[in-house]
Amino acid sequence: MSSRGVISDKWSLRILWGCAIGTAISLYMVAVERQTQNRNRALAESLEAAEAQGDNGSV
Repeated sequence: MSSRGVISDKWSLRILWGCAIGTAISLYMVAVERQTQNRNRALAESLEAAEAQGDNGSV
C-alpha cells in the first residue's frame, strides 16, 4: 500500500512543471503582443503628427 493517491508524486510534479511552463509561454506571448500594439500605436501617432506638421507648414 505505497500509493499515496490517484496521481503519483512524479506525475503531479510533471503536471506542475507543465502548467508553469505553459503559463510562462502565455505571459511571453501577451508581452510580445502588447509590445507590437504599442509600437504600431507609436508609429501611427508619429505619422499623424508629421502629417499635421506638414499641413500647418504648407498653409
